[in-house]
Amino acid sequence: MTTASVKPPSPGPSSPPATEPPRRSRWGLWAQANFRRLWIGETTSGLGTAVGNVALALVAVVTLEASPFTVGLLTASAWVPWLFLGLFAGAWVDRWPRLKVMLVCDLLLLVLFGSVPVAAWLGVLTMGQLVVVALLAGAVKVFLSTANSAVLPALVAKQDLLEANVKLRSGDAAAEIAGPGLAGLLSQAFGAVSGLLADAVTYLVAAVCVGSLRVEEKPPAVSERRGILREIGEGVRFLVRDPYLRTLASFAAVGNLGLNGIQAVQTVFLIRSVGVTPGGVGAVFAVVSVGGLAGAALAGRIARRFGTARGLLLCELVGAPFILLLPLAGERLPLAASAVAWAVAVCGVIAGNVIAGSFYQAYCPPAMIGRIRASASTVNFSAIPLGALLGGWLGEVLGARTTIWIMASVLLSAGAVLLASPLRAMRSFPERPAES
Repeated sequence: MTTASVKPPSPGPSSPPATEPPRRSRWGLWAQANFRRLWIGETTSGLGTAVGNVALALVAVVTLEASPFTVGLLTASAWVPWLFLGLFAGAWVDRWPRLKVMLVCDLLLLVLFGSVPVAAWLGVLTMGQLVVVALLAGAVKVFLSTANSAVLPALVAKQDLLEANVKLRSGDAAAEIAGPGLAGLLSQAFGAVSGLLADAVTYLVAAVCVGSLRVEEKPPAVSERRGILREIGEGVRFLVRDPYLRTLASFAAVGNLGLNGIQAVQTVFLIRSVGVTPGGVGAVFAVVSVGGLAGAALAGRIARRFGTARGLLLCELVGAPFILLLPLAGERLPLAASAVAWAVAVCGVIAGNVIAGSFYQAYCPPAMIGRIRASASTVNFSAIPLGALLGGWLGEVLGARTTIWIMASVLLSAGAVLLASPLRAMRSFPERPAES
């Protein structure tokens, strides 16, 4: 349900790009053409991704009659590349123009996801192809995700990063509301693979938007580069030695382990345990995504009202526990009530993600943000395939409902990581001087 870092060494994140008008318009970041284009591209591709995630699971479960473990394997395949490419991607993206990386990645994803409906129409689609597409797309998204978060500090001023992340995450959340319902409708009307065609088309729109961005990027000269392993080591050491970044990376890893264990069996749970139709699955996910939209919209207010560190704690300790009502669906609670509780939990998770992500972008040294962010992402995203495989295996052995009970408990244990850290006694995250 998920989120979520690189920046060139030259332009500092605290000053807006030269191509943008002076701050501050009453429209905020909407007055900046670069940000508008980025938002349109990100929101459009987010809609396609939301459609594609549901469609991919529906193709596996409904069309190819996959087992819970196979669905877990499919989910894991999309995240395994972080284990092997994450650290290298951070160092490479710090060396390359980020916008070009994003453009190439969008075009590659267009081809990969477009191959699934083509194979289905030719009658040659197999589960093996779905896994390969998920694996290759996951590798591409390692670079896209790293470049995507990293380019934001070059587009907006440092003090506007929270606003930018709120707006971008709100767009994603709105797409996640519309996407599952659209995936369900497309599946009912044209077959599940039509959702993956829609996903492919949105990456074309994203590529057009990225190509229209006007940002001056100055990657370090070849003569200034050091060995790739040395540069990776700098990012890893910065993360490990910093108590705040280290805490956030560990917290995210535990949360992703539980969350993706749930996601591995959620479609199987809804269809086979609760008896929901494919169209109903999309409707349930749309309701849950309303929580994501609310979380993104509330993140800024929570941070201002309670402070960033305390706000993150509130999101995790107050909102996330509602996930425990999900496995009661269809037994002790109506599905609608469990879906609403699920949405509340997602609200807390997304609000916390926005607050934490904004801290990374404002706190990390600009010249190293790609490597630091990729190091953190390697830790927390590597937990995703582990959670998906564990969830799929538990679903085979214990059933989907019991698996959700177990993985929901794992998700909530992430709060203990925050409570055992220096953040417990802080109101807000610390600031790092721009020159550091």
